[in-house]
Amino acid sequence: MFITVIGCGYVGLVTAAGLADFGHVVTVVEIDRVKIDQLNQGIIPIYEPGLETLVRRNMKKNRLNFTTDLKTGVKGAQVIFIAVGTPALPDGNADLSQVEAAVRQIAAELQDYQIIVNKSTVPVGTGNLVKQIIDKNLKAPCAFDVVSNPEFLREGSAVKDFMQPERIVIGAESQRAIAVMKEVYRQLYWARIPFIFTNLETAELIKYASNAFLATKISFINELARLCEAVNADVALVAQGMGLDSRIGPKFLNPGPGYGGSCFPKDTRALAAIARKVGVRLGVVEATVAANEGQKQFIMAKTRRVLGSLKSKTLAVLGLTFKANTDDLRESPAIYIVTELLKAGTEVKVHDPVALSEAKKIWGGRVSYCETIEAAVAGVDALIITTEWSVYQQLDLTKLKSMMKQPLLIDLRNILVPEDLQKAGFLYEGVGRGIKS
Repeated sequence: MFITVIGCGYVGLVTAAGLADFGHVVTVVEIDRVKIDQLNQGIIPIYEPGLETLVRRNMKKNRLNFTTDLKTGVKGAQVIFIAVGTPALPDGNADLSQVEAAVRQIAAELQDYQIIVNKSTVPVGTGNLVKQIIDKNLKAPCAFDVVSNPEFLREGSAVKDFMQPERIVIGAESQRAIAVMKEVYRQLYWARIPFIFTNLETAELIKYASNAFLATKISFINELARLCEAVNADVALVAQGMGLDSRIGPKFLNPGPGYGGSCFPKDTRALAAIARKVGVRLGVVEATVAANEGQKQFIMAKTRRVLGSLKSKTLAVLGLTFKANTDDLRESPAIYIVTELLKAGTEVKVHDPVALSEAKKIWGGRVSYCETIEAAVAGVDALIITTEWSVYQQLDLTKLKSMMKQPLLIDLRNILVPEDLQKAGFLYEGVGRGIKS
């Protein structure tokens, strides 16, 4: 099939490369000329394991190409995926301006029957809005269908998630559209991946509900971690005991400095805003959002309690991305932590395996950017681990201790073994751990 994907951000690029690998001929349309030039040279503008190989393989087979010309991209495409950003507005609602702009341009080029697919995370009712915009902007009468096909990609494992998904959700209003979408995902359909066929509104809500539930699990275990510290319990074992119950499961029960990234913060606020518009209050979702903000404040209070005054202290922060295996800094708890440390008069040295160049756009010359862990920890009063990169699980504790002004380590991801740190002579602080230095 001939498919067009509008937007070559995280979702768009993974979707396009994955569909091309299924054997379709895919054109990616992006207004950012710099990104297109990079991609045409085989340079991937985001860090995602396995994506570069996937893109280059399909470019070599002439199944994947990139352009800034939307007219060329739309012409002849049987299916057009919209994968542009839907950032949060100040009131929590999703900003649909990029979606609306893309739809207006698509409508002006439609000639034969085509399917327009919302791949972006959009509020309930957006499918109907897209239909209205197309109807108003068609140059001549033309049959079309709008489909909701939300993405469920995890940063750091997005390629695997696309090629081997747990489910495919298709919201459509005609059997013709459903038949075409089955052909788009033929490889997965015949592999018996679960498919859910429903209406537009249900498909749109499944995405928000999924992310809100996962965010709720994170906020729940973070609040339990605070209780564990107060009563001398170990949250790691509490989570293990909970996770062994098949009704609960172990995933997303890892305490930390709060959730971040491009999805959970935005989607929880958007879901609460969607509900408010129709007179429904989602108290659990609102509490999840509040608990996540409270967790960041709790972490800063912990840091102040452990270190005393932060003024004139030097701290190393290891890990800046919101999770490992991505270069995404959006709403990362580490950004909040470093910024608060700077406000308190702390000298901050930072390390991250892939995100230092992005971090420089945030803090400029206000922090020291270290290419190695050793450079980051040299002469510091304390070390804070904020992201669960595997390289931080393999620290040479003896060497690090000898380089630090004092051996104080705050592990905000609980990726190190407290007994190992104590044996190495560190003063240790985790999140919700009953074992103290």
